Amino acid sequence: MLTGAALLLHGYHPFAEDAEIYLPGVERILHPELFPVGREFFQSHASLTLFPNLIAFSLRLTHLPFEVGLFVWHVASIFLLLLAVWELTRLFFPDAIRARWAGVCLIAALLTIPVAGTALYVVDQYLNPRNLAAFSGIFMLARTLEKKYLRACLWIVLAACMHPLMWVFPFSFCALLLAMEAFESRWQKVATMPTMLWLSIPMAPAASAAYHEAAKRHSFHYIQRWQWYELLGIAAPLVLFWLFGKWAGARWPEIKRVSRAFIFYGLIYVTMALVFDLPARFEALARVQPLRSLHFEYIVMFVMLGGFIGEYVLRDRAWRWLLLFAPLGLGMFLAQRALFPASEQVEWPGAAAKNPWAQAFDWIRQNTPVDAVFTLDPEYMNIAGEDENGFRCRAQRSRLADGVKDNGVVSMFPPLAEEWWAEVRAQTPWKNFRLEDFERLKNQYGADWVVLQQPGISGLDCPFENSAVRVCRVP
Repeated sequence: MLTGAALLLHGYHPFAEDAEIYLPGVERILHPELFPVGREFFQSHASLTLFPNLIAFSLRLTHLPFEVGLFVWHVASIFLLLLAVWELTRLFFPDAIRARWAGVCLIAALLTIPVAGTALYVVDQYLNPRNLAAFSGIFMLARTLEKKYLRACLWIVLAACMHPLMWVFPFSFCALLLAMEAFESRWQKVATMPTMLWLSIPMAPAASAAYHEAAKRHSFHYIQRWQWYELLGIAAPLVLFWLFGKWAGARWPEIKRVSRAFIFYGLIYVTMALVFDLPARFEALARVQPLRSLHFEYIVMFVMLGGFIGEYVLRDRAWRWLLLFAPLGLGMFLAQRALFPASEQVEWPGAAAKNPWAQAFDWIRQNTPVDAVFTLDPEYMNIAGEDENGFRCRAQRSRLADGVKDNGVVSMFPPLAEEWWAEVRAQTPWKNFRLEDFERLKNQYGADWVVLQQPGISGLDCPFENSAVRVCRVP
């Protein structure tokens, strides 16, 4: 029931945001003829994870339609995260059923809350490797607290197979927790060891001008560019964990030991962020994004916070539960409507798209040659009403590099920077383009189709158009 409520509350948008990076890898495994141009911008990620192989294998095994399979996996990822949280609350609050339910309900209500300034949610509104790594990390922590280390290792192996970075944070936390317990009298030294290890990393080579262009579009990689309220998102959890440890007392010892470990975990990763961020020559190292550690930290923080609220505030008064979760749920729902105003709250598999950009991309998938190459406004995902629908993953066609998602890939894989920057500059300034500019892109990059905002330009044959978009052939 909580899984279904969370789905309706937070929405589902299978081709939004980072799906543009992760889903084309799945689509190319299922249909190798796809993406003859530009596949390096998604295969760089795909080569470091088994996520596309797992999803593609499951679809072939079950013979589910592509969109249905994605939906099933997404719902399963929500269910498994809530199940993992339930397991964790059993260890944190073994004698307090209200606390356990409140912890799980709070996570369900806050799945799409931003995690400080990291540009991450607890769970995204679409299937991606981070969602699968999230529940794996929580299961690992639960099994570690139970001293079932083999099972814990199996969970972290699954997380590592799904995402090349997000597994590091639960693994490092559990290692720190065990080290602090094993060397109780010297925990200060143990806590500083990872920081000193990172400080010993040699200076990174200077970044190229093209890489700098990609990096500066990802301000969340750099802590000195965070807003004050985002920096508060680093400090507040440390204060809360200190309070949790005090409140736990002798009644809930697992909360006390985990809270103390999270204080040092947070300080270690903040130190790493400062080391990687402040010296200019370390710009390329910032892509390691040590503050993504907050993702795992926030999940556990909300579990504990919900537990304490349930035990000491909500108790067994139904009206108190409604007074907390009804406004909280409404606020999260309205936030999602503001993020995706031109789309359905839940884009059910097989349902006709409401968004005009999504309608155009669906038409392209069904009516254009598989080897067609498209060009769009490099900032198309930021256009009002586009709702961050990914072209590659939805239309299943090649396009020239964009300035929104492909630059994120470049920030992680610097060798792609020159190619990316050349294609983005070739499509700039998009709003001033005329027929001869599209002919130039066709001659230079083979882009024989173009997607334009209404009213478009004259001289193009446009077999599809709606209120927002025209899909045209380049002569």
